[in-house]
Parts: sequence; structure tokens; C-alpha cells
Amino acid sequence: MFVSVLLFALGLLLLIKGGDWFVDGATGLARRFHLPDIIVGATVVSIGTTLPEVMVSATGAMLGQGSMAYGNAIGSIICNTALIAAISVAVNPGPVNVKSMKMPVIFFFCSAAVYCLAAYILGEFPRWMGIVMMAIFATYLVITVRQGLKNPDSVEAEDLETEAEKAEAAAPKKLWQDLLLLVVGAALIAVGADLLVEHGTIIARELGVPETVIALTFVALGTSLPELVTTITSLKKGHASLGIGNVIGANVFNLVLVSGVAVTLAPFEVPMGNRIFGINSSLVLDIPLMLAVMLILTVPALRTKKLHRWQGILLLCLYAAFCVCQFAM
Repeated sequence: MFVSVLLFALGLLLLIKGGDWFVDGATGLARRFHLPDIIVGATVVSIGTTLPEVMVSATGAMLGQGSMAYGNAIGSIICNTALIAAISVAVNPGPVNVKSMKMPVIFFFCSAAVYCLAAYILGEFPRWMGIVMMAIFATYLVITVRQGLKNPDSVEAEDLETEAEKAEAAAPKKLWQDLLLLVVGAALIAVGADLLVEHGTIIARELGVPETVIALTFVALGTSLPELVTTITSLKKGHASLGIGNVIGANVFNLVLVSGVAVTLAPFEVPMGNRIFGINSSLVLDIPLMLAVMLILTVPALRTKKLHRWQGILLLCLYAAFCVCQFAM
């Protein structure tokens, strides 16, 4: 138990430091290639912070538990949007780059349509659908990067640099230093998340916390901690757009990369969990809520060109209600 507490604390420290280095590396690359923060957040940062979900799902698939990816993907999207992005929006609402935000949002809802086709019509996730998801992932990366390079809007409304950041920009790091920060940061994030989930679960069991509560808190939230740390770090450093881009990009990756890897390795049927009115609860509650929270986050922002504090508060309320429902069922 004592060793688990120490390793849990170590995991938290690794996550914090990894998030700090990862954001530094990502913003360094953004300046170097004149990319908007939201583009970097929606691609490079999102891949790094989605690594825990990819590892959990791929490992589960190889152990014959590919259905783990189903709940992992949906739960992480709800957590990313209604908790992590909501915190950012509630604390620091502000303008968004609509041109940069539009593409990740379109890809998310297209990917969600494919996911809904499998869940509601087919009732299963066959291998060919995993390959389609991976193809969507590759297409998303190519188009998003090309769009960023074609429209290098490097100065966004919220990118008001501090004097220290201006000094750093005047004497930028070398490319290999930015890449090293990115790689080492991603590694620390992945290891830290793994330590937190594994030893947080051990601590919870030692304290007699029920298995359902462990799954809802330590596992579901644990794999989303990198997004939380990166978003909070981005807020601290004055790069709110990077955090929001990270969340939207991570949501796309949860549908097409995390699920795509798992389905390609081990196809599975839609798992049967709790029932609401005799229907699988994931079809009645989880997937509709996943779509609803993304609509609440993105549609007003795209229409008004800014995020509003009421969006963050509403999303946090929905997340709290979702958690209560999970405990009550």
C-alpha cells in the first residue's frame, strides 16, 4: 500500500512535468512553422495525450478484450469535453479561430456517424470498420496539417505572450530541442498516467472502494489525465486555444485511432451493459450524451467566434449528472 502511494505520487509528478514539457515543445513547433496553436493542439499534442487510451485499448484487444475500447472511447470523449474542456472554458472563455477549429469539428462528427452506424445499425464493430477508422485518422492528419501550412495564422486573439515568452521567441530553441521536449513529455505523460491508473486502482481496492467506482474514476478519468494536465498547463502559459484544440483532436482520435486500433486487432460486438427502458444504456445515454456535449462546446463557438462561460458551466453540470446516473444505475 505504501509503495503504491509513492508510485501514485510519482505518476502525478511525471504527468505534471510531462505536460509542461509537451506544451513547451508543441508551442515551439507552432512558432517555428507559423502554425496556429489550435492546429498543433489538434494533431501533435492530441496524439501524445491520447497515448494512454491507445495503450489501454490495444492491450485489451490483444488480450481478447477489444470491447474495452468501446467504453474507453465514449467515456474519454465525455470526460474530455464535459470536464476538461469545460474547466478551460469556465475559467478562461474567449475568442477562437473558427477557420482552424472547423476542420477538427467536421471530422469528429463524421467519425461519430461511422461509430453510430456500427453501434445502432450493425450492432458490432467488424475489422473492415477498424480499417476505415484508421483511414479517417490518416486523412484527418494530412488535411489538418496542410490546412495549417496553407493558412499560417500564427497570431490568435488569446496568444498574448508574456515578456519571458517574447524573450524565448527572440532566441528560439533548436528544432531537435523542441522535438526532444515533445517526445520526452509524451513519454512522461504515458508512464505517469499508467502509474496513476494502476496504483490508484490498488489503493482504491485496499480501501474497499467498489469495482464500479474504480472503473468510473481511476480508469476512465485516469486515461484522460494527460488532456487535463495539458489543458491546465496551456491555460497557465496563456495558450487556451492549444488546450481546446487538444481536446477536440483527442476526441477525434478516441473515435478513429483508439477504437480503430482495437477493432482492427480484435473485432467485437457492441457490449451489453446496464439497461434503460429495456435498451442498452450506452445507446440511450452514453452515445447521445457524447454527441450532445460536443455540440454544446463547438456549435456556439463556431457561430459566435468565441467560447462562453455558460458553456463551461453547463458542460460541468452535465458531467456531474452523468456521474450521478452511473452511480445510480
